[in-house]
Amino acid sequence: MASTLKDQSRTRALKVGHFIVEFATPGIGHMLANCGCEFVLFDTEHSGFHHETIKSAIRYFEAASVPVIVRVPSKSYHHIARACDMGAEGIMLPMVGNAAEARAILDCMKYTPEGHRGVALGIAHDAYTGGAVMDKLAGANRRTTFFAQIETAEGVENADAIAAVDGVDCLWVGHFDLSSSLGIPGEFEHPTFLSAIDRVAAACAAHGKALGRLVPDVATAADYHAKGFDFICYSGDVWVFQGALKAGIDGVRAACAARG
Repeated sequence: MASTLKDQSRTRALKVGHFIVEFATPGIGHMLANCGCEFVLFDTEHSGFHHETIKSAIRYFEAASVPVIVRVPSKSYHHIARACDMGAEGIMLPMVGNAAEARAILDCMKYTPEGHRGVALGIAHDAYTGGAVMDKLAGANRRTTFFAQIETAEGVENADAIAAVDGVDCLWVGHFDLSSSLGIPGEFEHPTFLSAIDRVAAACAAHGKALGRLVPDVATAADYHAKGFDFICYSGDVWVFQGALKAGIDGVRAACAARG
């Protein structure tokens, strides 16, 4: 049985996963599991996936024992709580700027006494099972795992305070938006960007929180693991598919041309 996201967030050991933004096929969970993925980041901020697709995809990942983080599109209660109700073990929120926002998100994710999430039991998130009410609420609170995206200058400024919030399990750097917020879009080797990365990493180290990001290639993964990043999300479905297909197509053309 795969470890839970909560378990993964409590160790600094390397966890490697993959980003899904396009292919919500029924076989996707087993494909990722067979490749060795320890988690999947399922995007609903940029993908266009709607509620029925999210709910189905979560079942696909559950069937393959791949823990799923759902990135919801906003900090609105109905996006956060609905993803939890559909069974998302991990919730990622974009552009978390300060500790007050982090606490408000947790209030949407957690049942009483830790929050004010509307109670719905015996549905997808608890595998349609029964049980004592307070036990079910406590179990759900233990399970839900919060990934706060740091992708603004404000988020970097407040990274230490965000990491200090009880219930924040991981700070996740959104590198493109962060570089844009810093006024250096796409300049990931710029001293200002690297300084921001160091500040976020220091906040996680100080408070014993996990640290993650999406990486485009193996070299970047190794570099960021050395900086203290333990959740490494290797590329995404669109780019892996296109890269592999282009390499194959180009190879076929080159081989055929070589034979005349």
